[in-house]
Amino acid sequence: MRWTIPHRSLGVYAALGVFGLSVCGWQWGEHQSCKRAAADVLINRGRDITSTLGVVVSSQRRFGNLVSKDRIESALHGLIHPGELESIAIIGATGETIASAGRTVELTPEMMRSAGVAWRDQELTLINLMDLGPLGAGDDNSRLPAALVVSDPRMEKAFRPTAKRPSGFLRQSDARTNVAPTEPASAIAAPRFPYSRPSWMEKQEYDALIKKQGVHSLVISLSTDEMHRVVRSDLLLRSLVSLLACSAGIISALAWRNVNHNSDLQIRLIKAGEMNSHLAQMNFAAAGLAHETRNPLNLIRGLAQMIVLQAKEVPKLCVHASTIIEEADRVTVQLNEFIDYSKPRSAHFAAVDVGRLLSDVARTLLPDIEDKRVELIIRPNSLMVSADEQLFRQALFNLLLNAVQAVSLGGRIEIRWYVGPAGGGVVLEICDDGPGVPEAERLNIFKPYVTMRPKGVGLGLAIVHQIIAAHNWEITCHARQPTGAIFRITHLRPISSPHEL
Repeated sequence: MRWTIPHRSLGVYAALGVFGLSVCGWQWGEHQSCKRAAADVLINRGRDITSTLGVVVSSQRRFGNLVSKDRIESALHGLIHPGELESIAIIGATGETIASAGRTVELTPEMMRSAGVAWRDQELTLINLMDLGPLGAGDDNSRLPAALVVSDPRMEKAFRPTAKRPSGFLRQSDARTNVAPTEPASAIAAPRFPYSRPSWMEKQEYDALIKKQGVHSLVISLSTDEMHRVVRSDLLLRSLVSLLACSAGIISALAWRNVNHNSDLQIRLIKAGEMNSHLAQMNFAAAGLAHETRNPLNLIRGLAQMIVLQAKEVPKLCVHASTIIEEADRVTVQLNEFIDYSKPRSAHFAAVDVGRLLSDVARTLLPDIEDKRVELIIRPNSLMVSADEQLFRQALFNLLLNAVQAVSLGGRIEIRWYVGPAGGGVVLEICDDGPGVPEAERLNIFKPYVTMRPKGVGLGLAIVHQIIAAHNWEITCHARQPTGAIFRITHLRPISSPHEL
């Protein structure tokens, strides 16, 4: 049967699906915003660090714009913090590292051409131009870098700035001796700080040194571990929110489906109740009709018997009358079984002696048993169970009659009982050596109008099944080796005395 979704339910499911997808999309967008914010925070922090490093470099300048390499690297090493600030490098105009601290930074042409931000697996590299104030001027008025990193003491001495004393400047010795100053006041200009090229250095070498050692850019590498941790935490949180939203959508869809299913079940229950009421009325009417039909059948049978008695000289008429009697008896049996099957089964429990009950049933069927010379074996041990005696008697009668009809001439029937597994109660078995029941029919034989005998009605075992169900027992059919069938009743509750009920 195809499962169809009503249009109303389809709209609800679509709305819940859109809700779940919207929440997931919203959380994904918020996560991307969080990633960008975390990256911006790290970049801004790196730029703050580069600004601070510019102040550090400026504080290390001596003699004008000169910076000692040893002093600046010592200061930079103090700023390195593994796990946060991994490395620092000061880059010259030619792209060469002139001072560094921490692990080595590998600068690629792509990084140099980028906008100053380069992301790697576990680190962020920032390249910032250093603003250390106005450029210096050499003794030939050439433009010089704002800071020059040197490591040779001779270079430090050579690049010290020269200065003329200001106007009116008097040495202490001149003041004490009241001697006029040796230089005129106009010749003493305001101090300035040009670099002086050493006499032992060629100009070309001097220009190359200034270009190579002049501070141009600052490169730092920051660890991205903290940023990744924040991003992962945000991703986990967003995933949980999305999962909760999807779970809420699924649960709501299931709840809606259950509501619809319950509504359908209620409608079906109402219809089933109406159908059961109708069937009960039909069953009652059919039982009444069957009961009323038995009286005309008895009249027909009686007339047929009278014909047999009065027409002995007419054999053909006697045969027809005997056929009428036989068919009337067959229909009467069917009507009796139908009426019996249509009765409601309600068990009234009492203490029942199974051995005595079986002996009574066997005496009732004694003519049939003797006619087929059946060997009936009933275990002598006593057993008391809680059951409705009249219903139980009828069930045993039908089962024993079914076994007698199934066995051949001189067959064997055995009735036995034993205690089943723990908590399983007593098991009662009726075993015969007849042809048995095919495996495919072992469940169907307890249904109405299913029989293995040509002239059978098919209500005997159905009545047995009704009685067993009214007692909350179970009955099954099994094969017996080498041939025959076993009808097994389980879950009988044994009692030792009537006071246990």
